[in-house]
Amino acid sequence: MRAAVLYGIDQLIKIEDFELESSVPGKSLIQVQYCALNHRDFWITKGQYSGLKFPIILGSDICGYYKGKEVIANPSMSWGGNEKVQSKSYSILGLPEHGGLAEFVYSNPEYIYNKPAHLSAAQAASLPLAGLTAYRSLITRAKVNAEDKVFISGIGGGVALFALQFAVQSGAEVYVSSSDDRKIEKAITLGAKDGFNYKQEDWPKSFLQKYDGASVIVDGAGGPDFAKLVKIAYPAARIVVYGATNGAWSNVVIQQVFWKQLNILGSTMGSDLDFSNMLQFVEEKKIIPVVDQIFNLSQINQAFEYMSSGKQFGKIVIAVSN
Repeated sequence: MRAAVLYGIDQLIKIEDFELESSVPGKSLIQVQYCALNHRDFWITKGQYSGLKFPIILGSDICGYYKGKEVIANPSMSWGGNEKVQSKSYSILGLPEHGGLAEFVYSNPEYIYNKPAHLSAAQAASLPLAGLTAYRSLITRAKVNAEDKVFISGIGGGVALFALQFAVQSGAEVYVSSSDDRKIEKAITLGAKDGFNYKQEDWPKSFLQKYDGASVIVDGAGGPDFAKLVKIAYPAARIVVYGATNGAWSNVVIQQVFWKQLNILGSTMGSDLDFSNMLQFVEEKKIIPVVDQIFNLSQINQAFEYMSSGKQFGKIVIAVSN
């Protein structure tokens, strides 16, 4: 089969014929139409991810054909029986098992779902990983409701955009941040009430003067600016953390955390129930994922280069087969 294969850290991905196992016990074969990229894939190419192995076919998000129907697959595998936390055998499609940047991919039948009818195949491929992460963060963990004021950092990435869409559809008042004013303007067209450029050192002061604070904060960046999110949080606010793009927290005033009685909630991917509930929510609310660009499989290295530029607003999708 034709596949995009990564052979090592910081190497160009090769498009080649790759021999996939003829069968895998307990798994079914999906013919891939589209596969969306995630920053997880990018970090793997840079060696900044645990459990690396090569050669590997990346790609956690797919839309394709299974038994004559268009389907998507839950990339969150072997969560286990505890809804609160994943099991020790938990893994994500695209490492350690081969992923969707290929003409065919294996998946457990119980992870295969019909494509939402209101979405195109490219839109549907954009949904699984980022949609699941945003749903668990915002709805399962933070339990967002219509009375909440939600602040989402780093708008433009897949998880942040789904968090915005899910929060708006939950009736919450939503604010965003970005280093790009263009992205803030686009977020406002999707339902955000306002946005703040985090390159401006005093943006928390402006936010507090205008809106007083936030009851739910969703962050995937971490780093020094996490202290500013603590600052804008209401007493008893829920701060959900799903990533650490900018590294470890620093400058956090611990007294603000305990005096405000803040709830800092870690969240990673989601359970099978989270995925099913997320899909139902998307279908009921007719939510449409934001797709930034579609590249052909032969352009996979250009697609990763574009991701590394940080210019995208929405998902980068790879057309695997015509």
